[in-house]
Amino acid sequence: MKFFNQILCLSLFLSISLSFAQTCSKYKFSSNNVFDSCNDLPFLDSFLHYTYDSSTGSLHIAYRHTKLTSGKWVAWAVNPTSTGMVGAQAIVAYPQSDGTVRVYTSPIKSYQTSLQEGDLSFNVSGLSATYQNNEIVVLASLKLSQDLGNGGTINTLWQDGSMSGNSALPHPTSGNNVRSMSTLNLVSGVSAAAGGAGGSSKLRKRNIHGILNAVSWGIMMPIGAIIARYLRVAKSADPAWFYIHVFCQASAYIIGVAGWATGLKLGGDSPGIRYSTHRSIGIALFSLATIQVFAMFLRPKPEHKHRLYWNIYHHTIGYTIIILGVVNVFKGLGILSPKKQWKDAYIGIIVALAIVATLLEAFTWYVVIKRKKLEAKPAQHGASNGARSQYA
Repeated sequence: MKFFNQILCLSLFLSISLSFAQTCSKYKFSSNNVFDSCNDLPFLDSFLHYTYDSSTGSLHIAYRHTKLTSGKWVAWAVNPTSTGMVGAQAIVAYPQSDGTVRVYTSPIKSYQTSLQEGDLSFNVSGLSATYQNNEIVVLASLKLSQDLGNGGTINTLWQDGSMSGNSALPHPTSGNNVRSMSTLNLVSGVSAAAGGAGGSSKLRKRNIHGILNAVSWGIMMPIGAIIARYLRVAKSADPAWFYIHVFCQASAYIIGVAGWATGLKLGGDSPGIRYSTHRSIGIALFSLATIQVFAMFLRPKPEHKHRLYWNIYHHTIGYTIIILGVVNVFKGLGILSPKKQWKDAYIGIIVALAIVATLLEAFTWYVVIKRKKLEAKPAQHGASNGARSQYA
């Protein structure tokens, strides 16, 4: 009986949850507008309702953007020439301080656009917008070419961003804001992520770039430093610790350079999208690591008078690389916006390395202090014997 009640409660909870789920098919327009088709857009809490007349090329749309905070703009666009941002023919809307909504058309001619008002490459009529309950609804009728190509498929984009007074600021260039595009077949209603194989290829490159840099700068470099600092305490590990350290850091450098090159390629393939801080740290990492590699060829012998200064330089550059590497991995995770478990996994690795380093640091000081005491005893014993023989 108890099990039956639990199943009943679970079923009731699921049914209530589903009844409150946001789906475009259940939405009722206050203006009694009715559309033939609708799409739950996969990102940015947005929905598209539309009616398409293939005989005239007329497309009547209602674009809804929900969960909108004040001081934000929204846009929905068709790109007749490509799946990207440049060339998109956009409809922009934002709430004004007097409670009305400004809505206008804006052709996107470059990545540096500030969404200036202008005519689109096709006719737009019946343009209006409302803002209620943190939701903007944009209504418009578009006169598209009857020959859309690809069997009635169009490239669509949608966005949101912040306002500064009456000026639209650039939208974020990470997370869902760079995923909010799709292809839509107006006849069948089928929607798919824009870019097809090209889009998935770019995402695959971004993931490869992230993995290579996380493994190299963010994991292997710290492990190499731990090996050098703590393994050398064991006399039996000399000189094995040195070769392990060099192998680990050299491997990290090679993998890191591959990740850095992948990042440069991604930047070249995405003009107008810039992650300045992430890019600058990446360049600094590559430069410092390259200097560190070549400095190994100038490493003085242990007894050389300049070895102390070389050690100071080597440790300073090395720890700087580790700090910058970890910081940049987190910057990259913020850009890629992967599933939470990936970030949690990396945090777990860093915390584990920090705990290991702390324990080894304490153990190292214990060994060094104990070793000095043991080495000091024979010296003291010899000195006392010498004193007795002197005065004997």
